[in-house]
Amino acid sequence: MQRSTPLTWLVAIVANLLLWGSGAQAAEFPDFTKLVEQHSAAVVSVNATGEQRAERPELPFPIPEDNPLYDYFKRFFEQRPEDMPQKRPLSSVGSGFILSKDGYVLTNAHVVQGTDSITVGMSDRRELPAKVIGKDTRSDIALLKIEADNLPVVKIGDSSKLKVGQWVLAIGSPFGFERTATQGIVSALGRSLPSDNYVPFIQTDAAVNPGNSGGPLFNLDGEVIGINSQIYSRTGGYQGVSFAIPIDVAMDVFEQLKTQGKVSRGWLGVLIQEVTAELAQSFGLDKPRGALVGQVLADSPAQKAGIKTGDIIVAFGGQPVSHSSDLPPMVGRIRAGSPATVTVIRDGKEQTLTVQIQELPDEPQRQTATVAPTRNRLNITVKELPPEKGADTQGVLVGDVDNGPAASAGIQAGDIIVNLNGEDIINVAQFEALVKKLPASKPLRVLVQRANGRLFLALTIPQGQ
Repeated sequence: MQRSTPLTWLVAIVANLLLWGSGAQAAEFPDFTKLVEQHSAAVVSVNATGEQRAERPELPFPIPEDNPLYDYFKRFFEQRPEDMPQKRPLSSVGSGFILSKDGYVLTNAHVVQGTDSITVGMSDRRELPAKVIGKDTRSDIALLKIEADNLPVVKIGDSSKLKVGQWVLAIGSPFGFERTATQGIVSALGRSLPSDNYVPFIQTDAAVNPGNSGGPLFNLDGEVIGINSQIYSRTGGYQGVSFAIPIDVAMDVFEQLKTQGKVSRGWLGVLIQEVTAELAQSFGLDKPRGALVGQVLADSPAQKAGIKTGDIIVAFGGQPVSHSSDLPPMVGRIRAGSPATVTVIRDGKEQTLTVQIQELPDEPQRQTATVAPTRNRLNITVKELPPEKGADTQGVLVGDVDNGPAASAGIQAGDIIVNLNGEDIINVAQFEALVKKLPASKPLRVLVQRANGRLFLALTIPQGQ
């Protein structure tokens, strides 16, 4: 019998640890086969077709109107013969999933937008016509109905319980390849995208490509916790960043589309922006937080409640507002006519106001501004507002912007400076006097009005200027 030595004992212990570790890792890695077998039957493909009006071609090169050939080329390129097609075919391929045995299907609104014929491909190879019950472009959700009975349905989960790092599985029809399964994890929660203010997206690294839109995102319990909607890509294909609509948001939209054919959202009536570190310092905050009110719209619930430009909203309905992107979904969930509390920081002190929420208009209100000057410490020129702008706006109009404090802060030509360091701007003389007294080496807040509303910027004048 071979005698054991300390070295052989050590080798045996290390080998057992390695085997145990690999076994533990293997046991923890999820097996998606049962999930796909049990739930892929409720995932469908969505094929939509229609016609899109063809655009009139324009001149491919500039020609002065006084050129003798101008009329000839204009007629050639902009006037088409009668036999030229006035419309061009439009087709879209996406995914969806069945919510009810009698044929309600959820998908993305952009999959069926502008189309007039929709076909749903089933797991048993049937192709059924579908009609649109309603669609909501703000959440990118559409509700379809197919005529069938005893259909397989998905299980609905709870997206509010999601945690970063959880495993997820996407099933859909990327590039038309039906019932394709891809796996990943939840990469982040509550993502806000520029064109979608009312959806706190789930970010995942599950591979999603064109054709996956509208398909379900499952958790390991086989529950749908999101609807795959968008990808971030520089090439048009998957690059590791995908976004899904939380199922809690989707089901609220589903119920409204099913019962009333449209979606109603709450409206506060403020234009907001993120609080940067510089702005936080200029407002006397200990750290960046909340949603900074850049503009309060006229006759809005916010104006009636007493919310003011420069307020920082730090809580809504008792829920904290950490980032400006947190606020729109919170407000949107409130039904019109319902009261809500809004906690703001004003002049360094917190106060709570009660606001009566109204319904979000189809076309949100916008208050816009169009675009002997004098130069100052900010290295800009300003002038009085023209009469057509001064009727409903006070401030000074920015002309030239050269390298200096204003340019570094992001002030642009055509901006209207309406407030500087907490003081409303009335005219050029008052503005110039105020600029001369501004302290150096300290972040100062400046409120400007642009074409898309009002915006706070942080301005610092260097020492000795």
